[in-house]
Amino acid sequence: MSKPLIGVTTYLDQARWGVWDMRAALLPAPYPRLVQESGGIAVMLPPDAPEAAAAVVARLDGLVIAGGADVEPVRYGAEPDSRTGPPARERDAWELALIEAAIASGTPLLGICRGMQLLNVARGGTLIQHLDGHVEAVGVIGRHAVKPVPGSRYASLVPELAEVPTYHHQAVDRLGSGLAVSAHAEDGTVEAVELADPDWVLGVQWHPEMGDDLRVMRGLVEAAGVRRD
Repeated sequence: MSKPLIGVTTYLDQARWGVWDMRAALLPAPYPRLVQESGGIAVMLPPDAPEAAAAVVARLDGLVIAGGADVEPVRYGAEPDSRTGPPARERDAWELALIEAAIASGTPLLGICRGMQLLNVARGGTLIQHLDGHVEAVGVIGRHAVKPVPGSRYASLVPELAEVPTYHHQAVDRLGSGLAVSAHAEDGTVEAVELADPDWVLGVQWHPEMGDDLRVMRGLVEAAGVRRD
């Protein structure tokens, strides 16, 4: 039986490698590694025309919206805070279209960090533009505990209080339509959200690709396999 095909969105940034210094569609290697170790095949989805999203999602068994830049506040009707980072408008437009196409088609979807925030925005929710305590230091992945909400999809994957790799300064504020909170940090920050069954849609605020716990990604890959078969 073939492995599920999992699309993972990419950054679009200036990058250097070898003798080259140019704009590049790139993805940190831990993302495809996590997909592969969880039983899937990873394919990169660089920003494209939003109107192509439905056709792209139709070729996938599952979708991952990766972490990265802050969502532009105009997307949720807010003025930018001085601490909000520069926008990634091409990513915002493309990934919002992918999220909408995945939900419309029932394609299993996992949002990671920015991906969870964008999922909330796609459902009409808003974001806290800055909070302290979830970034250990610039460029350093920290760790903190996350508590699952009993009965949630996330709790069915990770039923216990778990230490997770974290790096974010924004978070969910007003929850989007149809979403339910499925995990919290000890300070009350929303750490996971999900849509109700039957669709497999989950967002996590942390970075599972920076750890060795496969359970969240394996849940996506298994749901993708069931849907394909």
